[in-house]
Amino acid sequence: MTENPKHLLDRVSESPHRPSKIAKTAAQNLSNDEEEQQEAPMGPSPRTQRYLVAIEYIGTRFSGSQQQPNFRTVVGVLEDAGVHALSNVCHVDIQRISKRKPGEVLPPHEQTVVRRAVNHFLQNEGDIMVIDVRCVPADFHARFKAQERTYFYRLLSGPEPLSTFERDRAWHVPEELDILAMQEACKILVGHHDFSSFRAAGCQAKSPIRTLDELTVSEVVSTPYFPSIVERRQNNLIMEDLHASSNKSESDLPVSSISIGNGASGFNGEASLGFGIRRRHRCFVVTARARSFLYHQVRLLVGVLKAVGTGNLTISDVERILNAKSVTAASPMAPPCGLYLGHVKYDLP
Repeated sequence: MTENPKHLLDRVSESPHRPSKIAKTAAQNLSNDEEEQQEAPMGPSPRTQRYLVAIEYIGTRFSGSQQQPNFRTVVGVLEDAGVHALSNVCHVDIQRISKRKPGEVLPPHEQTVVRRAVNHFLQNEGDIMVIDVRCVPADFHARFKAQERTYFYRLLSGPEPLSTFERDRAWHVPEELDILAMQEACKILVGHHDFSSFRAAGCQAKSPIRTLDELTVSEVVSTPYFPSIVERRQNNLIMEDLHASSNKSESDLPVSSISIGNGASGFNGEASLGFGIRRRHRCFVVTARARSFLYHQVRLLVGVLKAVGTGNLTISDVERILNAKSVTAASPMAPPCGLYLGHVKYDLP
């Protein structure tokens, strides 16, 4: 019999009633919001297998990244409670010991077995799941080998209260947002800069200099998304035309059939939606991509972009804040609920 893979679970998700079991495993988290290139620690014993583990989670019910008494934590979550991950990464060392012959080391588990076993024990958690596992060399380090990190931040704009399905999943901004102004502000902030104005107190990075490879704002369909009666009728008309013209393919669908117009969404509060139909919000996603980020850098960037979108800041104000090199010059930081770690890039065989 092999070592119980639940040992890995105990490093992935701690609860007040579950003691930590790490006698034969060790996990290293990826510190996402504050990166500093340091010498990587020594690898595991030759008798263990190191796995790179990608996990997704809803951060609302987690208290942070470090083990804390009486609070649930998750390996690799940001310092902030409430931050989510589409794909966060840690590495874990597992040694497979025979129960029949104590001390005998068996061949390592297949990576698919590790993923399936851990998810088996996580199935009752409901807010965390292993999405990928890869066998890596003993000296591979989840933090120091990362080449690039991508974050997403969701904002929902509109006067209506947030849906229950969106609560703690996005930043609700009651005002309308000027996406063109926000995109212009992104051009000021992208690139190689001293980001001292976007570096929260407590940041331990040695230098505030960072290269922001991408900073964009786009409007997307809000999720969960269900078609309105107008959209359903429009789609039915399109499908009827397609059936009538056998030489048309799905690629002939007009772009307007998947557009996100305010008329169908009811963003402006029109009264024609009918009783019991929720008015939708406009959904904006800020994408930030870089090799590494300063502590709270993404949330501070989003805070400034939001202020530009509402008209509280101008483009010249953004330049002033960046050149001030002081976090006191920046707008209030965006809340953690809208932040998602999207992807960590590695050079894997």
